[in-house]
Amino acid sequence: MKFGPARAARLPTLTPGNPPLFVDSYLLAFDKPSGLRVIQDGYDKTLPTLVRELEPAWGRLFVVHRLDKDTSGVILFARDAISHRSMNQQFASRQVKKTYQALVVGSPEWDEKTIELPLKVDGDRGHRTVLNEQEGKPASTIVRVLTRFGNYSLVEVHPFTGYTHQIRAHLSAVGFPLLGDPLYRYPPQWSGPRTPSAAIPPFPRTALHAAHISFRHPVSDEWLTIEAPSPSDFRELLDWH
Repeated sequence: MKFGPARAARLPTLTPGNPPLFVDSYLLAFDKPSGLRVIQDGYDKTLPTLVRELEPAWGRLFVVHRLDKDTSGVILFARDAISHRSMNQQFASRQVKKTYQALVVGSPEWDEKTIELPLKVDGDRGHRTVLNEQEGKPASTIVRVLTRFGNYSLVEVHPFTGYTHQIRAHLSAVGFPLLGDPLYRYPPQWSGPRTPSAAIPPFPRTALHAAHISFRHPVSDEWLTIEAPSPSDFRELLDWH
């Protein structure tokens, strides 16, 4: 069963125009805007977070997964300890299916590619996730090209493992870094063609959007898919082209 913004339009919201994507007594799903952290920053505890913004209206929320600050899209919370435990088990056993949309530099020659490169989280001085044949863990990402625009492309991404920055690291490693990504550009070992920087359209943030998440409801066991529509900055760039 699929859910989107209309699912909970009648329920309490932080702003009238930004309702949750899904809500019941056990779960809350929201369309996280880019630029907002999910949880408290380790260095500055005064910065706003999605949890802090939501809890006054929805009560205590249990974090079951995270999105990077710049990443927009579906974020899922549990609303009680039992549901939290169930969702943690689903994530740990990789039963949860996630689909992302991304804007990448360049135009892949392939239509679909499975990237299987070992990754080490926090593997360099920049705290990046890096390719490491000796110390890295197996990681798998499927990338499907949706639309090519010459100097950039819209792709759909399915990460089968869930390491920090996996999508960003894998796409950079095969020569197609995300638009606007300040950390993962062309890796030093990349020997293929590079798109001249002047030909890359500007983008205000790392161009990654969590479009769908699918899982089993922790109580009913029903298979659910929750969707977040494409964000306005994605639409503006694609409409401009």
